[in-house]
Amino acid sequence: MTAVKTENLTYTYGIGTPFEKTAVNDVNLEIEQGELVGIIGHTGSGKSTLIQHLNGLLKPTSGRILIDGADIWDKSANRRDVRFKVGLVFQYPEYQIFEDTVEKDIAFGPKNMGLSDDEIKKRVIETAEIVGLSPEILTKSPFELSGGQKRRVAIAGVMAMEPSVLILDEPVAGLDPRGREKILAQIKTYHAKKNATVLLISHSMEDVARYASKILVMNEGSVYCYEDTPIVFSKAEELAKMGLSVPQITKVFLKLKERGFDVRTDIYTIDFAIKKLLEMKN
Repeated sequence: MTAVKTENLTYTYGIGTPFEKTAVNDVNLEIEQGELVGIIGHTGSGKSTLIQHLNGLLKPTSGRILIDGADIWDKSANRRDVRFKVGLVFQYPEYQIFEDTVEKDIAFGPKNMGLSDDEIKKRVIETAEIVGLSPEILTKSPFELSGGQKRRVAIAGVMAMEPSVLILDEPVAGLDPRGREKILAQIKTYHAKKNATVLLISHSMEDVARYASKILVMNEGSVYCYEDTPIVFSKAEELAKMGLSVPQITKVFLKLKERGFDVRTDIYTIDFAIKKLLEMKN
């Protein structure tokens, strides 16, 4: 089943002014239910503009956005419901925290959905567990927490609405390696537990390589490719020309290839590299 579909999606800023710029240009895309998709592209490639269309924050200049087959800008569409169905976590979401306890902050979205108190409490407890927040933290002020804990509270607040599509824009930006690993693992847990469609924007090729099953590459407002992860990283030279990096392990295998070794160049994680090297040995 197709969870997200765009048809000839185009968005132009500042129409009729000297600053007119097409940020997203004729994007046709289909993302299946349950995929974990990494979205990459250089700064200004259209990544953030694209995702802001998917829950109705931006209205297309032309084209359509369909969520679960329904056009979100149809006259009969309820975009409030769309925003519950498509959860969007902005970069540095901890700056959006405002309640006086962690529990209230996580409960804010479900409460606005009109859910019962019992259902809200259930979702708060379950989501807090998924993101690694202990029960005693729920009664604390979120402003007493560490940066990584605040980030998890903010992400939990979106997860608690149980969106069928969860979009995260650089969710681990600015965190230390341990904090990055925790949050990415928790996003993966949510994806598996809820069978949600997850879209993950990241500048870290290592993160995308490890967690995404498919990758969308944006370039100058258009889709360069949308393929399975190994296929995308096999295009390392083309990615480099667009100003994108590739995982360090991919660079190692590209260098080996340059030096005459008969190795694959679609290696994108260390585990995958070990597997392929052992196959060569056998």
